Amino acid sequence: MRLDKPRAAVTLAGFCAFLGLYAPQVVMPQLAESFHVSEAVAASTVGISTLAVALSAPLSGMLTDRIRRKTTIIAAVLALAVPTLLLVLSADLSQILVWRFLQGLFIPAILSSTVAYISEEWPADQASGVMGYYIAGSALGGFSGRFVTALMAGQFGWKSGSFALGLLTLLCALAIWRWLPGGAARGRNAAGQTSALGALKLHLSNPALLATYAVGFSVLFSMVATFTYVNFHLAAPPFSMSVSALGMIFLVYPIGAAVTPSSGLLIRRFGRRGAMVLALGTSALGLVCTMGGSIALVVAGLALFVTGVFVAQTSATGFVGQTAKVSRTTAVGIYVCCYYLGGSAGAELPGLTVWHSAGWAGCVGLVMAVLLGAGGLAWWAWRPRLPGMAVAE
Repeated sequence: MRLDKPRAAVTLAGFCAFLGLYAPQVVMPQLAESFHVSEAVAASTVGISTLAVALSAPLSGMLTDRIRRKTTIIAAVLALAVPTLLLVLSADLSQILVWRFLQGLFIPAILSSTVAYISEEWPADQASGVMGYYIAGSALGGFSGRFVTALMAGQFGWKSGSFALGLLTLLCALAIWRWLPGGAARGRNAAGQTSALGALKLHLSNPALLATYAVGFSVLFSMVATFTYVNFHLAAPPFSMSVSALGMIFLVYPIGAAVTPSSGLLIRRFGRRGAMVLALGTSALGLVCTMGGSIALVVAGLALFVTGVFVAQTSATGFVGQTAKVSRTTAVGIYVCCYYLGGSAGAELPGLTVWHSAGWAGCVGLVMAVLLGAGGLAWWAWRPRLPGMAVAE
């Protein structure tokens, strides 16, 4: 079977963007114990990165609309490798937070440019399927970062895991450079006949896009909240899982990644609204399963949850890429900003609100409420009569 290099390249772009982003989740109980901090403070090692992504995403989108997509993606991947490697020099939690923040600053350029590249370089009837490969790569990157960190932390400490992730990021940059076609050249007017601020105003006045930005917030809120606090849940009695065992929990990610490339078929069969509601319903069912008292049931629930979330993310991301007629990376940049604000909130809010009073059950209830809101909002806002739906559907 011949390798489809362009699809492989966008898959790797998603892979390396998420490789280190959530890696600390699996060692959070270890970090909390080592630095004598609370669960919420330990969770800030993830929250600080997602906050940096959110802060830099709009500016990144506006700037990269004027640069060739491939150039932006490769430069951003190389830049991301630097703080990932430098994490090994951290002596305390504050230094970890600095490097983690810098990691987050470079990620939006990869995300927004890759989504825009897919929307521009593939026909609309193929773009949803290619977007599925990108999301699958993101899923595999998120799993691999946690898995490698868990394995290395159990043997050599978490710093060795960060060094390995930095080397993998550099290898991804090389493969993307070799496999990704150059794409269309971009100039000052390549994004359309509108200024950066004009594009920002245009996208923020589109009700369908605004709703999708809120959906993106909800999707990553749910993902980060679930996969951050489930580690504390499983590390405590009666499960009492070790760091290495917690890393194995993230084997559910490849399950979701295997399903995600088929998201395009699901969207074509049920429409974008139907696919979103079905996906979020699957995630909600998975959360219910995690309330069980056996490891097998918890893992099965997490597998259902992550599968639904990845399909929902594919649907929402593809909608933004196809709905924005001009300045696509600006539109995607706004989405990435809202998406990662949701991730930052998901890392912190459960620990500040429900965790100490209700534990895992409270976290599940909070995430279920967010998923319900996202499903209702997508169903209402993605109606065909709203601007852009004829194209995005």
